[in-house]
Amino acid sequence: MKTSPVSALAILFAVCIAFSATSQSVATKKGTAERIKVHGKGLEGNLSGDSPDRDVSVYLPPSYKTDKNRRYPVLYLLHGFTDNDAQWYGFTKHWINLPEVVDKAFADPAVREMIIVTPNAYTRFFGSFYSNSVTTGNWEDYVAKELVGYIDSHYRTIPTAASRGLSGHSMGGYGTMRIGQKYPEIFSSIYLLSPCCMSANLSPNRNEAAAGRMEAIKSMEELEKADFGTKAAFSTAAAWAPNPTKPPFYLDLPVKDGQPQPGILAKLAANAALSGIDQSISNLKKLHAIAFDAGSKDVSIAANNKVLDGVLNDYQIKHTYEEYEGDHINRIGERIGTKVLQFFSTNLSFEQPKRR
Repeated sequence: MKTSPVSALAILFAVCIAFSATSQSVATKKGTAERIKVHGKGLEGNLSGDSPDRDVSVYLPPSYKTDKNRRYPVLYLLHGFTDNDAQWYGFTKHWINLPEVVDKAFADPAVREMIIVTPNAYTRFFGSFYSNSVTTGNWEDYVAKELVGYIDSHYRTIPTAASRGLSGHSMGGYGTMRIGQKYPEIFSSIYLLSPCCMSANLSPNRNEAAAGRMEAIKSMEELEKADFGTKAAFSTAAAWAPNPTKPPFYLDLPVKDGQPQPGILAKLAANAALSGIDQSISNLKKLHAIAFDAGSKDVSIAANNKVLDGVLNDYQIKHTYEEYEGDHINRIGERIGTKVLQFFSTNLSFEQPKRR
C-alpha cells in the first residue's frame, strides 16, 4: 500500500509536532531558585556587626510546584571562603551555576529530586568557618538548628535526620565535617568537597614577611585590601580565637611582635577537623554515609584527605574516598553534578511521612 505525498507530509508534520512538544517538555523541566532571609538568633550581637538576617539560597526541584503533596529530602550545601550563596545560584556573577548543574543531574531518572539550601556565610572576615564565635556569631548553631528549623517549617521537607544531607566545598567542606560529626541526630550523610582546615598549622610565622603583613593590619579597610593568606589568618582567628576585649577586630592573632603565641596556636589547632576526630568517633559511626574527595593537584588538601581516610579505616567506619585529576576549584561543579547528588540520592531517605 503506497502512501500519498500529502499523507506522508501530514505524518512528517505530526512527528515534528510531537518531537517539538517532547523537546519543550524536557527543556522546561527545570527547578527554581529563590533567595530568602533567615534570621539567626545566635548571630545577634556578633562583635563584627554583621546582620543576623542572612540571605539563603534555596533550590526547589522541578516537581516541587506541581506535586503539591510530595515532600523532599534536603541537602544543605555550604560555600567556601570569600564566596557566597549568590555566586553559586546565579543571582550574581557566578563560578558555578548550581541550578543548571542540578537540573542536568535530575534529568537522569536514577538521581532523585531533593531541595538544596545554601546560607550566605560571607562575613566581614570573608567567611564564618561555620563555627560558634562571639566575634562572628554562632554559625554552627545557625546551620544545624536555626536554618534547619526554618526550612522544615516553610518548605515541604521530610523533617528527619535520615532525609537531611550536609555537604560543602573548601571552608564549606570543613564546616560539613565540623557540624556533621557533632550532629548525627540532625544530618545523616555528609560529603566533603576539597575540605580545608583539616590539620593544624603550628608554624604561622614560618614566613616572617607574612607574619609582618598580618600584624601591620590595623583596620577593616586595610584588611579588605590584604592578600588571601592574611585574610584567612584573620578569619580563622575571628572564628576560633575571639577576644571581646580587643577592638576593632575582637580576636587574637597567632603572632605578636613577630613571636608565635602558643596559647592562640593551641586554640587554632584545637579547631582543626582532625584534631578532635578521635573524640567524635561514636558520632561518626552514627552517620549513615560519609564521602570526601579532592583533586590530586590540591596537594595539601589531598594529603589531609588521605589522613582522614586512614583514621576512618582504623576505626572501621565505612566511607567513600576519592582523589581525582584536578585542582581546588576547576571541577567542583562537575563533582556536584556527577558525584555529590548521586551520593545523596542513594543515601538519603525519600520515604514520604505517613499521614496521621
